[in-house]
Amino acid sequence: MANAQLQKYGMLSREQLVYLFDRFSVLVSQRDVKKRIVEAVDDKQQEPVAVTTAIQEEIFLEMGVDPGFGLACLGKVNMTYENDQDLMIRYYRFVAKEELACDEAELGPEEFAEKLDIQQKLQEQQLEMLKYMRKFHLDDQSAILEKLHNQMEDANFDSEASILSSEKIQEIVRRRVSPLFRPRLMN
Repeated sequence: MANAQLQKYGMLSREQLVYLFDRFSVLVSQRDVKKRIVEAVDDKQQEPVAVTTAIQEEIFLEMGVDPGFGLACLGKVNMTYENDQDLMIRYYRFVAKEELACDEAELGPEEFAEKLDIQQKLQEQQLEMLKYMRKFHLDDQSAILEKLHNQMEDANFDSEASILSSEKIQEIVRRRVSPLFRPRLMN
């Protein structure tokens, strides 16, 4: 690819992005690549994200894409492909995979396993909350999700804020049915 012209213009196609996401997933799962990331962190040479970015750049070169252009395109995936639900899910998996690779390198095996366990429990709680929410009318579900979004914003998107108890959900629905007096905020 050294003499060939690298893609530097336009936007990466859906197929190119899928290739990148799949290839990256395979690579960061390999023992030697994990070791490469850990060694960079242990030797204090680089941050783990610098290594995962370098891996992405290597994939772009394999694809015939200028690495700087490819990375810039990743910043535009949300806007360009916002209506492609499947691609957006793949994109967020890709981002999560990169975060996990970085965490694994920084935390070490025991701390990383503990973090995964905590995440698993949180996801189970979120699933139970979503199952419970489905029992309510769509308008109530929207109000619940709005409250959840506000709660997460207020907590600076801390993962613990992504859960509402069944009591809190019932309170949200009850307030929606019979709104209470809400004092105006004073400036």
